[in-house]
Amino acid sequence: MDPHGTDAPAPMAGVDAAGVARRVAEAVGRTVSGNQAAIEASITTLLAGGHLLLEDVPGVGKTTLAKALAGAMSADVKRVQFTSDMLPTDVTGLSIYDRDAHEFAFHPGPVFTHMLIGDEINRATPKTQSALLEAMGEHSVTVDGRTHTLPELFTVVATQNPHDMEGTFPLPEAQRDRFMTRISLGYPDAQSEAAMITRPDDRAAHTAVASVDEMIAARRQVAQTRLAPEVAEYLVALVTATRAHDGLTLGASPRAGLHLAAMAKARAATQGRDYVSPDDIARLADTVLTHRLVPRGHHATATAAHRAGAAIVADIVARTPAP
Repeated sequence: MDPHGTDAPAPMAGVDAAGVARRVAEAVGRTVSGNQAAIEASITTLLAGGHLLLEDVPGVGKTTLAKALAGAMSADVKRVQFTSDMLPTDVTGLSIYDRDAHEFAFHPGPVFTHMLIGDEINRATPKTQSALLEAMGEHSVTVDGRTHTLPELFTVVATQNPHDMEGTFPLPEAQRDRFMTRISLGYPDAQSEAAMITRPDDRAAHTAVASVDEMIAARRQVAQTRLAPEVAEYLVALVTATRAHDGLTLGASPRAGLHLAAMAKARAATQGRDYVSPDDIARLADTVLTHRLVPRGHHATATAAHRAGAAIVADIVARTPAP
């Protein structure tokens, strides 16, 4: 079962999820250097069929990573620069009256694509942010009472600045919950930053190394990765522990458990395994769970609040016995 709760068809013959992940990682690595962990987590999210949130301060390469991921696939890619004056229809599309046909015709918005790069998503108002909720959760958009289905590969790769920066609106809990993972790039090390400065600026010269059909087939292969009952019980124990923790006012949802399972399957498949290990669950818990949690008390910055949540997740993982 995929993260959206539907049975996955058989994967395309000859497609290897580990091979697809390796090719994409090499292609992205030619543009984004010095952050292999973020690259691997991003690719794992794509193969798991989830949406990715890249959060960090301006200028550390969030949009560059998003564009590099898109460029590694021969897929339809659209980019939206979110601003405070955007309307929901700027994302979803709208119906316009056709005088010749004497009827309303739907004009699709940028959300109708394989990959939507949402740049600085938290600079849009909550009303516009909410336009993505149905698209991310149901792979469809409803406008004027009519539902329009999005492409199977539809993926949102969104970037945002910490929500305590000027001109930003915090993402609602419901929308954060629809992002499978949240990744922070951080500042590069001195060697990587020096290489960034001295190398030619060839970021626009992306070479596609995976087709849409390959990515879909790789996702189907990932969905068939085995998750043993005892490993599933371990996963559920981690998720439910967040709901009873004294340091949190909001724990992880059942959707978070489904996302963690999908990510663990993807991690296993990219490493050439057909089964999920407890280590897959433990290593991905922070990336999948922390951005959904709401720590108790006052925190001076959004980064401090996230660190508090990450510390709680680490404590839960350390205290929960693995099978």
